[in-house]
Amino acid sequence: MSDGDAGYSGALPRVRFNMARYCLGVAAQAAPEKTGLIVLGGTAENPVTETWTFGELELATRRVGAALQAFCAEPDGRIFLLLGNTSAFPLAYFGAMAAGLVAVPVSSQLTAQERSALKVDARPALVVGGAVDPDCDIPHLTEEELVASARNGAPLSDYADTRADDPAFLVFTSGTTGGAKGVLHAHRSAWGRRPMYRDWYDISGADRVLHAGAFNWTFTLGTGLADPWANSATAIVNTRRRTPDMWPALIRATGATLFAAVPGLYRQILKYAPKGPLNVGQLRHGLSAGEALTERVAEEWSARTGTQLHSALGMSEISTYVSASPQRPACSGTVGQAQRGRAIAILPIDNATGDSATPLSTGEVGLLGVHRTDPGLMLGYWQRPRETAAAMRGGWFCGGDLASIDAQGFVTHHGRADDLMNAFGYRVAPQDVEEALGDVPGVTEIAVTEIEVREAVSIIAAFFVPADAGVDGRALESALSQKATMALADYKQPRAYIAVDALPRTTNGKMQRRALQAIYDHKVRN
Repeated sequence: MSDGDAGYSGALPRVRFNMARYCLGVAAQAAPEKTGLIVLGGTAENPVTETWTFGELELATRRVGAALQAFCAEPDGRIFLLLGNTSAFPLAYFGAMAAGLVAVPVSSQLTAQERSALKVDARPALVVGGAVDPDCDIPHLTEEELVASARNGAPLSDYADTRADDPAFLVFTSGTTGGAKGVLHAHRSAWGRRPMYRDWYDISGADRVLHAGAFNWTFTLGTGLADPWANSATAIVNTRRRTPDMWPALIRATGATLFAAVPGLYRQILKYAPKGPLNVGQLRHGLSAGEALTERVAEEWSARTGTQLHSALGMSEISTYVSASPQRPACSGTVGQAQRGRAIAILPIDNATGDSATPLSTGEVGLLGVHRTDPGLMLGYWQRPRETAAAMRGGWFCGGDLASIDAQGFVTHHGRADDLMNAFGYRVAPQDVEEALGDVPGVTEIAVTEIEVREAVSIIAAFFVPADAGVDGRALESALSQKATMALADYKQPRAYIAVDALPRTTNGKMQRRALQAIYDHKVRN
């Protein structure tokens, strides 16, 4: 356990602090002609479609900020960003914060039903991008209008004079009780990412950071854009779908020195690349987060590329806070150590006891907590004060990860304390999927969980009970799949449908989701 009594020990931001100024303004002033963003969207031979200098990025962002401010003059007004995977997304995201507004990035993969629910929850002052909804009375700005403002609009006279604790952006993540849960972050969250610079990235202004994710993913917005820009490094983001075998060529072609992706993509790259040594050009090392990185993948990557993969553990509420780095590599079987400046502890799983805020001893498994004084920690769950309070244990915030810490401070992750599933880095609540599929005719019950189909490969699977024992199971599978396609974002959709006679439950009727893995294994073997 780290010494958590003193809380966060790193430097704190100034009282007046604007995230957009911190990430873009400083770099633009110091090196306006330096390339800040490279967008990939072309062919394998000519992958680069856009190149932006820091000066161009800052001017476009401040122009967009002024355009958004014209629609929403009130401070802290929420801007619902429903943009495609184009450079307009980061311009709107940072533009909103530059103007003192609150950016609400939303995945373009969501269905109309899912988007509508988030609008009701977020109550935005403006919707940017996406199709115009005739039944929605919220003002709407098209992506074309946004791009036009970035090119020709009048810029903000200056960044909004926000406080470090003022709201900056609101992201939605699935909650443990079903339904999307808003996580509200302050401008200081960008400053709170500083411990990652040395203890995960080992980043400098000379780096070129290639992120495999889309613009609308918070992993990309943070690791792929905010952190490189805050260090005057070049950010490289892909806007087109790429097959796993193409990534090594993109790493070489762009001169990337750092590459960030979920562990599943590293596994796919290794699988589909030609056997033998893998040329990754100038890459110094890879960054892995969003899922557990297996030793097998890390070892094969190292053997074939001559570079290391450094993993990190985090959550939407604070981003990564435990990690490995070139200077502090992880011990076998661990994620790494708490990033310097952060205070972490292992707390009892049972919150009913009087000592639930007293850290456990070295080596014991419990809830991983981070000190609530950490500047990277969220302001709270949007409109859910009880859930915010429930996640606090004295001076600690617990996000639901089970872990242990050894005498050297290395953290071993033991999974989640709840039923949340992990689909390529997205946190998905099984209740969300079950609710969407619950009214398919011919199905009496359905339970959804994450199952391991082979080593290091997990999928979302739906187990259903047919209403009639003689019904065609394949027909029900087809009906469930069709409903999932209509009602759920692609990453939330089950990849397997398994018919069962009954769902496993406890004596008091509670679903035993973990027992579903055994049912799947039995059916596969037989």
